[in-house]
Amino acid sequence: MGVLEGLEPKRVFKYFEEISSIPRGTGNCGSISEYLVRFAREKGYEYVQEKCGNVIIYVPATQGYEDSETVILQGHMDMVCEKAPSSKHDFKTEPLDINIIDDHIFARGTSLGADDGIALALALAEVDDPSAAHPPLELVFTVDEEIGMIGAKALNTSLLKGRKFINLDLEREGEVLTSSAGSLIGRMSVPIKYHRKSGENYRIVISGFTGGHSGKEISKYRANANIIMGRLLHFLGTRVKYDIISITGGLTHTGIPREADCDVLVAKADSDSFEGLIQEFEKTIKNEYRANESNISIYCNDMGELEENVLFHKTQERLIFLLNTVPDGVQKMCQEKLSRELVETSLNIGIMRTDEYRFYLEASIRSCVKTEKYALSDKLRYLTETIGGIYEEDYDFPAWEYKDRSELTERCKKVYTELFGREPKITGVHAGLECGIFYSRLPGVDMVSIGPDIHDIHTPSEKLSISSTLRTWNFLSSVLRSMRK
Repeated sequence: MGVLEGLEPKRVFKYFEEISSIPRGTGNCGSISEYLVRFAREKGYEYVQEKCGNVIIYVPATQGYEDSETVILQGHMDMVCEKAPSSKHDFKTEPLDINIIDDHIFARGTSLGADDGIALALALAEVDDPSAAHPPLELVFTVDEEIGMIGAKALNTSLLKGRKFINLDLEREGEVLTSSAGSLIGRMSVPIKYHRKSGENYRIVISGFTGGHSGKEISKYRANANIIMGRLLHFLGTRVKYDIISITGGLTHTGIPREADCDVLVAKADSDSFEGLIQEFEKTIKNEYRANESNISIYCNDMGELEENVLFHKTQERLIFLLNTVPDGVQKMCQEKLSRELVETSLNIGIMRTDEYRFYLEASIRSCVKTEKYALSDKLRYLTETIGGIYEEDYDFPAWEYKDRSELTERCKKVYTELFGREPKITGVHAGLECGIFYSRLPGVDMVSIGPDIHDIHTPSEKLSISSTLRTWNFLSSVLRSMRK
């Protein structure tokens, strides 16, 4: 007897338990890909298995729906493999140890992989339900979403007929997602030169900032340690002479930097005033961010006298100029009536470094409007080239742009309201989804994303709501049932 046997909807949890027994961490999707192929063969459905492991299953319409538009149901096969320090689980060979507590399914000691195993289970259950009523379906299952959406990028979209697209990778019930951000990495590199100098060596440290993901948390207006360091260097430069030895801040382009530090040389006679200015600046920043940053710490450590290579004055001026003029944070909020709380365009200066030859900044640019993304990138290019630097774009990822008129969104809203007595929240996300890739490659596609409540994804505390899964199943089935032409 299966652990999930007896839960409703039976078929959904039957398939979810089977899927959970198959090791399918990112980069290890071979077995789950073969499982999906076996399913298609056993049910007599046509299918395509791509070289990378993607699987497309073609499901005929049920009786009376033959003339309806083809609908794509899509999710990804892979899961993020996280485990508790005490866990000895081998994600490459062992099934997940799934259990139930109250209204939730979890995996003992590990992540659950409901992101996005529940998508596979919902889709398979729909086409294995003799009472189901639906249009022609194309089930699209991609590999390795969690490390750059590799499967979605590789998928041959000419194999797809459908232009109604339901992605099943949302972790919040009661919402219908209608857009996601595109992104690119902007790399700014400015040549620098050094000369030898002696003085009192201070290490300036900025720490204690909250940070967070630049897609999910950028709307919270948290302080960026790299940008604050730029402000501090300008503040100091108008009051005392100093020379920069090195500067560093941030770890990844997607993370809002929590810490930054800068080594400088100061004349011995200016030491006391230098330390006082740091304290004054700390008070200023604490006041500015009093509502959303409670642990700010800005200080300097006297490292003693030192002879070291420092930046030439003109080089230092260019560095400070760039840090004080480069855009950062939320640039524009969405103006559509249903999404005004959603960030439309943003920028995060995630990495800051000096090395022997250059000063380097790396930015994550996001927008759900393609032209705005490139316009913001152009600003960085102009700024960088104005001071003699080089600008490069990398990892250009497409947006899923919001549509004012979406038949599928309106259908979902109507069906959800009829089922549950309230309208779903129509929203978007300021982060990249596989939907962006499919949106850019399927002309005229009408797309939504839905899913049940999943909490603490990508952690050993991940859990899937049983009752929410039932409601999502009823919602999905009802939307498909409503599509009879």
